[in-house]
Amino acid sequence: MIVTGLQIDDIPPAERFAAWRALCELAAIPMELRSDHEHDFRATVRGGMGLGEVMLTYTSVPSLRNERTAAHIRRSDPELYHLRLTLRGESDVCHGDGEATVGARQFMLTSTSVPYQAVCERGRVDGMTVTLRPSLLPFPVTELQRLIGRRLSGRSGIGAMLADFLTRLATESDRYGPADAPRLGTVAVDLLNALLAHELDAGAEDRLTPESRRRTLRLRIQEFVRQNLHHPGLSPASIAAAHHISLRYLYRLFEEQGHTVSAWIRAQRLECCRRDLADPALGDTPIHVIAARWGFSHAADFSRAFRGAYGVPPRDFRRLALATNR
Repeated sequence: MIVTGLQIDDIPPAERFAAWRALCELAAIPMELRSDHEHDFRATVRGGMGLGEVMLTYTSVPSLRNERTAAHIRRSDPELYHLRLTLRGESDVCHGDGEATVGARQFMLTSTSVPYQAVCERGRVDGMTVTLRPSLLPFPVTELQRLIGRRLSGRSGIGAMLADFLTRLATESDRYGPADAPRLGTVAVDLLNALLAHELDAGAEDRLTPESRRRTLRLRIQEFVRQNLHHPGLSPASIAAAHHISLRYLYRLFEEQGHTVSAWIRAQRLECCRRDLADPALGDTPIHVIAARWGFSHAADFSRAFRGAYGVPPRDFRRLALATNR
């Protein structure tokens, strides 16, 4: 993926705030910007992370006040939605009919067509913004207006899944190639729509396409599995029961991804074991203890599975990994 960055610290202090204003003007979303740090504006923006039909941007700013008025909207309105995830700090936002303080691991949906004011006055604020067209959200405008300016949680449930997904995209952008971008964008939109449907009401989920509902369910199941890998009794039957679906439907969800449920669980467990075996802090922890921690109750079965996946026995892998990390 193409990711561009602007480190305002690279610009002379007297020119930094003007550079930030110019950057906002290039986005075709004019607004009034003010800051108590205009004389020494230390900010960072990483943008241009194109994910198919959506765009992901990371920003880190000191004290900043943004205001987009009706006059600004008449001047230029690209008619876009923004989903803002705050990573650190907090902002006071007035948007549409809503007023809220948005803190870490919280979302807010905004529209470029609605007046907006955001004030960051209590320290640096880091966040990420997903930009997308209205056509990607399968809800009537009148319903989405109920969510505009409301604080949405990214700390539990679907919101936490979306927050984790976006955070990993930002921190691991170098691991993805151009061919991955459309697929990652589809996942982001699916999770976003699932979050909005949840916030609107249960009936709103019926407006999601069957494909979107299926992908979102698979993501929920995979997250459930990751949270329960340490349980030896984790099985396709227990997973299906926890999600109120049939075993046949569970198998079909995973077959669409090219693997069986059991194989996917085993791969996740092995990867957790591989990570712990390479961790110097766990160097004195017996291998069988690490294996049992991730659901392998028989040491011999674990050793065979590990060697089959990584080509070396777990003992040899640990020795080489720890020697490399010294």
